[in-house]
Amino acid sequence: MANPNLSSFIWSVADLLRGDYKQSEYGKVILPFTVLRRLDCVLEATKPAVLAEKATREAAGLNAEPFLLRKAGQFFYNTSPLDLKKLMGDQDHIGENLRAYMQAFSPAVRDIFESFEFHTQIDKLAKSGLLYMVTEKFATIDLHPNVVSNAEMGAVFEELIRKFAELSNETAGEHFTPREVIRLMVNLLFIEDDQALTKPGVVRSLYDPTAGTGGMLSVADEHLSSLNPDARLVMYGQELNPESYAICKADMLIKGQDIANIIFGNTLSADGLPGKVFDYSLSNPPFGVEWKKIETQIRKEYEQQGYNGRFGPGLPRVSDGSLLFLLHLIAKMRPAVDGGSRFGIVLNGSPLFTGGAGSGESEIRRYVLENDLVEAIIALPTDMFYNTGISTYVWIVSNRKPAARKGKVQLIDASSFWQKMRKSLGSKRKELSAEHIDDITRLFGNFEELTRDGVPISRIFPNDAFGYHTITVERPERDTAGKVVLGTKGKGKGKPVPDSSLRDTENVPLSDDTADYFKREVLPHAPDAWIDIEKTKVGYEIPFNRHFYVFKPPRPLAEIDAELKGVTDRILTMINGLTA
Repeated sequence: MANPNLSSFIWSVADLLRGDYKQSEYGKVILPFTVLRRLDCVLEATKPAVLAEKATREAAGLNAEPFLLRKAGQFFYNTSPLDLKKLMGDQDHIGENLRAYMQAFSPAVRDIFESFEFHTQIDKLAKSGLLYMVTEKFATIDLHPNVVSNAEMGAVFEELIRKFAELSNETAGEHFTPREVIRLMVNLLFIEDDQALTKPGVVRSLYDPTAGTGGMLSVADEHLSSLNPDARLVMYGQELNPESYAICKADMLIKGQDIANIIFGNTLSADGLPGKVFDYSLSNPPFGVEWKKIETQIRKEYEQQGYNGRFGPGLPRVSDGSLLFLLHLIAKMRPAVDGGSRFGIVLNGSPLFTGGAGSGESEIRRYVLENDLVEAIIALPTDMFYNTGISTYVWIVSNRKPAARKGKVQLIDASSFWQKMRKSLGSKRKELSAEHIDDITRLFGNFEELTRDGVPISRIFPNDAFGYHTITVERPERDTAGKVVLGTKGKGKGKPVPDSSLRDTENVPLSDDTADYFKREVLPHAPDAWIDIEKTKVGYEIPFNRHFYVFKPPRPLAEIDAELKGVTDRILTMINGLTA
């Protein structure tokens, strides 16, 4: 958990900003200063050696960078003789000295501060006469790694970004996935490979196309380290929000990760890691966000590249881009012949069932199910995320299913696995306990059907159980005398003309023969009907709730009558009281 003294101390800087800054702007100052102070502390011990090395190498006319990184013992360095404490000694020149100090960081770190637009804040603080006071406050916080661990520092970052997102009334969920949801996803992702991951010298790649502040990447890293301290997870990510991107990179830098693989930009319209494939991926894309702004680029890739691009199977409606992220992640899977891949993605309910046969959504579901890519879909409780109370689902997708799972999909209803939070945060009122996470992980790992107290929890279906044929049932047009009207030309010559007002469609499960179904379900009611074979389409949907519905018989009639009589009597008594 975040160190409470530390976060409240950092938070106290907000008291200085009150009046000159709107609450929603506090983060623009506090977050980059927290990063700056942490990097300042991390480099303190090696600073003299780095400066000496710089002088030696430059005197010899060499590029000093590789030597400086080695001396610093980090993925970054700073070549200024200044640090935050020294800046305090020259109050009159604090602005220019602070800029000079920041410019002396290695390029990857300068990029972080540019994404924070920190220069703008330095100007604004200087104008308000606050720059020295704020810098001084941060110079006195001890953020040395031996005092504040990497994990604690990561937790502080998360707490601060969540607080600022709430203050600025942004959707906190765009930046932040609850830790326990990430833990569950990481467990599900690694469970089938636990043994392989404990071998010495294991190196695996993990990718998050909607990296936010890097929470998914860091929890996965912690989990793998706990399984095998020698294992190495090489992390990749892309993020669209400049501030989240800056924090993600800063957080990883602090934890000793290489940040060259974290890319800025919109994953869907400008994939920053084209052609790269990964062992694992995790993503919590924004729910139900429209993609109108990037429609031109997406359609162009779909039309020109087809299955050689990312969106071959189809495009969802413009009002909800969730399934584009699913397709993007499928394109990022290491091919099965090279060892394969598995990913976890959080989606809302609409990707399960929106869109009839032939629609983009149905075609995408058809693609993932006919190619046997879906291992499981887990329904989470409502009120789990900071910015929405809606139902959410974790999809586990893999192109290297274990033999027992081949051709099958497991549905787990974990919507009742929750405990109430002591204090709600935004829309988040519920959380998963460690026991809930273990329980869901076990349900997935055991791959068995399970019912508890008469309620189904885990169910297993063949892939084609979610498929159906949509058949178009036609009935003939009749003249005023009730005679069937026959066609006079073309293909329909001599055949009954269909009456469009009587046209109907029926969804027939793939496991059912359409002709048998038609004979059994339609002809007894409409003996003159026929199927227009040319209009038959294949569709797929996953009606999750239907598979977990438990019928509850109504109460006995006598009991309901007695209750109604009691209510009626009470109302009559109240009316009599009013008229008395």
